[in-house]
Amino acid sequence: MDKPVASTQPARSALDGLRVLELGSLIAGPFATRLMAEFGADVIKIESPARGDDPGGDPLRSWRKLHKGESLWWTAQARNKRCITVNLKHPQGRDIVLRLAERADVVVENMRPGALEKLGLGWDDLRAVNPSLVMVRISGFGQTGPMRLQPGFGAIAEAMGGMRYVTGDPDRPPMRANLSLGDSIAALHATMGALMALRHRDATGGRWNGEQGGEGQVVDVALTESVFNLLESTLMEYSYDGTVRQRTGTSIPGITPSNVYRSKGGEWVQISGNGDAIFKRLMLAIGRADMAEDAGLARNPGRMARADEIDAAIQQWAAGQEPEAIVQAMRAAEVPATRIYSIADVAADAQFRSRGMIEPHALADGTPVDLPAPAPRLSATPGVTRWLGPALGAHTDEVLAELGLDAGQIAALRQNGAV
Repeated sequence: MDKPVASTQPARSALDGLRVLELGSLIAGPFATRLMAEFGADVIKIESPARGDDPGGDPLRSWRKLHKGESLWWTAQARNKRCITVNLKHPQGRDIVLRLAERADVVVENMRPGALEKLGLGWDDLRAVNPSLVMVRISGFGQTGPMRLQPGFGAIAEAMGGMRYVTGDPDRPPMRANLSLGDSIAALHATMGALMALRHRDATGGRWNGEQGGEGQVVDVALTESVFNLLESTLMEYSYDGTVRQRTGTSIPGITPSNVYRSKGGEWVQISGNGDAIFKRLMLAIGRADMAEDAGLARNPGRMARADEIDAAIQQWAAGQEPEAIVQAMRAAEVPATRIYSIADVAADAQFRSRGMIEPHALADGTPVDLPAPAPRLSATPGVTRWLGPALGAHTDEVLAELGLDAGQIAALRQNGAV
């Protein structure tokens, strides 16, 4: 999957010139660096070399659906990255990482706290060679605290961070999305933190030139805290009067109406009519002028008290309509609404297609595959897919040559197990 894919290249990218070293695996760290790579950063991903029965590389290479033994997820997660193999436990492998860190702007890692320190590649080691470095450290619980050394995954973060408790039906167990939300949310925080830290570095002197530069720092991202950061007003409500927000199924507590409704064909449609003016238009559209003109329902507090009555009225109307007719009626009334999309619906949708969010590509053997386009959309410096996730070690020789090693030295490193 290392065959470059032809695509329209922007005149320049937002992160042109940014050097990022990835010491991560699976989801959170690699997703953060993927976002940077999509917008022009030169991301060098370090993976373990294959040895004996160990295939080496990021375990995500073999996750989910595979094509000829390699993950389709990998095509997007590692796009635009240069992948090299380095044995971090080998002294010469450690030296390679230090040399790369000396030239880097950002290092991203998502190992358990203390793991890199044991390898001589912790924060103190890296900033000794590059005081202006930004080091992004992603872990389950953060670099400090009583749980810092415990293993933590996205699912644990979703549970401990409070997201799972409020997700699902009130009479059923807490639910999870069929996605790695905890990891992805942490990755977004990591990317944001890296760019903020780079802004500070540039404001205090810029990139390290061997003698001087701006102030580097550690960006400490905990999966649990990243999830917790999305809990809206729940903490304030609890600290105010002890309110603990509960699971409410498909509705949103305190915001009425916003729910899913079953159509004539059995398909579910989301309708969000919770704005005051929108609510009135919604009621008129479903033939309930009485509710539209009811002064007691003109504001959200009044609608909250009669949420069941409102939902019942909308459901009664929706039950007699085909799903597409519901959506069209709502759009005509300027009421936000949509069918609940599967990925097949997303891939076929005219809105996604018109904005180029479904990118057609081909694997190395010509097999077609679609990727989600980089987001967000930047008008002057958009993200772009330059190549799909590469083969293990595809760029090892290229990157080592940039460090000044010749073919013989690279061959020796490979022979002694350093790369």
